[in-house]
Amino acid sequence: MPEGPELHLASLYVNKMCQGVVFTGPVRKSEVSKSPDVPFTCEAYRITAASRGKEVKLMLTPMKSDGPKERVKAGQEQPMEIVFRFGMSGYFRLTTEDELPKHAHLRFYSNETPCRVLSFVDARRFGSWHPNGAWQPDRGPCIMFEYKSFRENVVSHLSDRAFDRPICEVLLNQKYFNGIGNYLRAEILFRLNIPPFVSARTVLEGLESEDLCESGKSVKNEIADSKTSDRAKNKGVKVEMGDLLRLCHTVPLEVVNLGGKGYDPEKADYSDFEAWLQCYYVDGMKSIRDHNGRTMWFKGDPGPMAPKDSKSPRAKKRAKKEDDHDYTDNKKLARSRSESTTKKRVVKQETVTKTPKKEKDGGWKEARSKKKLTENSREVNTLQHEKRSTARRRAGSSAAPTAGSLRRSSRVTRQNE
Repeated sequence: MPEGPELHLASLYVNKMCQGVVFTGPVRKSEVSKSPDVPFTCEAYRITAASRGKEVKLMLTPMKSDGPKERVKAGQEQPMEIVFRFGMSGYFRLTTEDELPKHAHLRFYSNETPCRVLSFVDARRFGSWHPNGAWQPDRGPCIMFEYKSFRENVVSHLSDRAFDRPICEVLLNQKYFNGIGNYLRAEILFRLNIPPFVSARTVLEGLESEDLCESGKSVKNEIADSKTSDRAKNKGVKVEMGDLLRLCHTVPLEVVNLGGKGYDPEKADYSDFEAWLQCYYVDGMKSIRDHNGRTMWFKGDPGPMAPKDSKSPRAKKRAKKEDDHDYTDNKKLARSRSESTTKKRVVKQETVTKTPKKEKDGGWKEARSKKKLTENSREVNTLQHEKRSTARRRAGSSAAPTAGSLRRSSRVTRQNE
């Protein structure tokens, strides 16, 4: 999260909350944000929104003045479109200026008293915006609102090497499935009883660019005789007959039809959404990490292409927001670099353990005192040993005592006593 349905609900939220609201002045950015400044200022303008897959576009439209036109700087009071990508935690919120959220990184101020502010809130700062932007060209048509183009784009590119990968990983490729994320792929594959780690081409071959259900044809009979079914059976994969591309369209719309309960920045109420889930983070389901490190939830056999050394992560609680699972080529490269850097840092921290200075000093002093005691005891033992050895040598080398020597030794003894 957020995925295609959440971004569409965000656009609906903006259109509802900003209807009739007049905004004014410059667009302001927080000091900590590294996203670009928005060079827009206007005395009076409106804000509307639209979504496409995993992107939202805000349209800033200046209002026409009835009075005489005043001279303005070049570039001012021209419409502007700003394209947003939410990352892991982005959303919009309209509040009073006093209730401005802590992580409001882009702000639009209303022309009223008290002033209200439309904010792009992003606690983790993985989201981004692009002034004068356009829909990202690497992304395919929207799964929800460009359904016909979406089907044609997938079916016409099945020879692409991308479809050699497991179906669960291809579903996150935004070049073909713009809007699908981690929870949607789990729900779609679960409903069709498709193992997540089977070849995407095996599952998708045989599907038509035109939806057979919409054209009035018998979907069940057509798909039963398709290459998808035959190839799946030959590989020993149990696949329930169904149109995967259609579910990529209808399942996200179910989330939208929850009435905003999946996207509620005011109340953060996810109860209806959690009740809707059948597989993702549901008790009794299995989970393993795919080849990209993303957790895949499923039931039954994972399929022949499952990672051999993958471990099942234990989830302590349901995750409200996850990575945007955006596998366009540019993001895959950036993600692999960042993950490798993070792994190196973790290994370095584990292998090198620093000792606090006080502990170092105390341990050194203690070791030095122990060393001194050991050396002293060795010196005493050495002296005692030498005395004993000398005494033994004298006793062994001396002959029988004479009378004179006996008298001398007795006198010494009496003097010492």
